[in-house]
Amino acid sequence: MSATVSFKVPAPAGTRDVTVSYQRVGRGDPLVLLHGIGHHRQAWDPVVDILATEREVIAVDLPGFGASPDLPDGLAHDLPTINSVLGALFEALDLDRPHVAGNSLGGLLALELGREKSVRSVTALAPAGFWTEAERRYAFGVLLTMRGLAQRLPLGVVERMSRSAVGRTALTSTIYRRPARRAPEAVVAETLALAGATAFEATLHTGTTVRFTDPVAGVPVTVAWGAHDRILLRRQGVRAKRIIPHARLVRLPGCGHVPMNDDPALVARVILDGSSRAAGV
Repeated sequence: MSATVSFKVPAPAGTRDVTVSYQRVGRGDPLVLLHGIGHHRQAWDPVVDILATEREVIAVDLPGFGASPDLPDGLAHDLPTINSVLGALFEALDLDRPHVAGNSLGGLLALELGREKSVRSVTALAPAGFWTEAERRYAFGVLLTMRGLAQRLPLGVVERMSRSAVGRTALTSTIYRRPARRAPEAVVAETLALAGATAFEATLHTGTTVRFTDPVAGVPVTVAWGAHDRILLRRQGVRAKRIIPHARLVRLPGCGHVPMNDDPALVARVILDGSSRAAGV
């Protein structure tokens, strides 16, 4: 069941109230899940039930995505601000250095949280920030094309397309290797989430200057990449390993950019194994 929480975040002129929508299920050590740009927390639905057998899972809609309102005036969609928002969220939810797993934008945020040592472990699935300039331009071009299509397609057309495997492939094959596996209602919901994401452009604009170049010391890190990622090419995982030498680099065969749908059991095991490594650090 979804819930919302409001909390204050420092701003250049005082503080601002931020509200975040989230889902919290399961028992065990807390594990926060962060989605990618234009997506919503339901991207994690294929793995939540598996993870919840061993972890208390908190799946978050980032501000301006899914059911979470956009950031108020005075707060930018840059990495320091979103890290501050997530830190305040952890405090509001009484989470003391949770494990964190993120996909794409969420993977970059997870690594930033790990660099600040505000989490116990990091699992980053195809994290942003390890691109060359040409690779970044390519990825952003793909994302903008997806956003434009989602905004132009009438809801009735999206609903009709979602009822067939061919239609689901047309709508989601950029992010999934096995798009036919995605439930029709999930495809409709994530198409609407992409079209309606109020923070999309601001987040993408901020990302033009983002590069992850710092090591993540003292926190176990797992970086996993889909073998068929069509947005962030898998060679970026090798760069991530060079920058974070102690990271465990995992290949996800048969998976695309958002691997949770393509192979839920494999992705859940990678996340659980990655968070279990914290005991040895």
